Amino acid sequence: MNWLPYINGFESFLMLEKSLAENTIVAYKSDLEKLVSFFQIRELNKGIEEIHAGDLSDFIIYLNKLGLGERTQARIISALKTFFKYLVMEDIIKNDPTTLLEGPKLQRKIPEVLSYDEIQQMMTAVDLSHEQGTRNRAILEVLYASGLRVSELINLRISNIYPEIGFIRVIGKGNKERIIPIGQEALKHIQLYIEGVRRRQNNIDPASQDILFLNRRGKPLSRVMVFLIVKNIAQAAGIKKRVSPHTFRHSFATHLIEGGADLKAVQDMLGHESILTTEIYTHLNADYLKEVILSYHPRNKD
Repeated sequence: MNWLPYINGFESFLMLEKSLAENTIVAYKSDLEKLVSFFQIRELNKGIEEIHAGDLSDFIIYLNKLGLGERTQARIISALKTFFKYLVMEDIIKNDPTTLLEGPKLQRKIPEVLSYDEIQQMMTAVDLSHEQGTRNRAILEVLYASGLRVSELINLRISNIYPEIGFIRVIGKGNKERIIPIGQEALKHIQLYIEGVRRRQNNIDPASQDILFLNRRGKPLSRVMVFLIVKNIAQAAGIKKRVSPHTFRHSFATHLIEGGADLKAVQDMLGHESILTTEIYTHLNADYLKEVILSYHPRNKD
């Protein structure tokens, strides 16, 4: 039972054709290796074309007995489904054994969201008396104005900011590019940072000349640094919620949808592959949704 050529081919497929992130590819490959190990433990010397649904169901039961969490199990099942669909597509096998394979029912976690007033509290809590404060205020403004992921924020390039038309260009998950509108308030604070701070830095690393947000050493900020910046400002503002850069992304999406934005438009701005991921934001404010129903449903009008 030598699955290595198939797994290596699958890895190339994920990288070249699906353009998945490196971490996702590594996780999928690790999940398939778990399946191979399971067959070795059970001494099931089966070829790839001999696998059937019962074998995979036994594997999932085995994972469950090991105590793996529901989300880990769900990811492994996703890896299996993608792998066997690839094998069918490549005519390596005729039938997909994962067709009826079901994973654990995951409960969606509703993310923490800041109110607009809390966003304002954090903005005004930034200490603008020093240069890092000017940068940090611009960071908060960009996070809230565009809903960027941390990885997208720290890699944001000056050449990808188009203030004259009010858009920024970012490279998201899977190396996918998207264009996002950005408001004048965020653009104003970006300009204040560039003109007042960044252009006076004389130690900028040559490889970081086009990166917008830099640390004191003239290099890009790390993910951890952005988390600390946001956390410290939240504490200074007296916010009791657990606040991270992702909280601004959630708040961005929630406030747009509460304001009447189209769900598909929000999906595109966030860079979600599936509309189902974006739909979680429609569950965040039950009072708002109730108000919409009462106000606009024809049965509730006089």
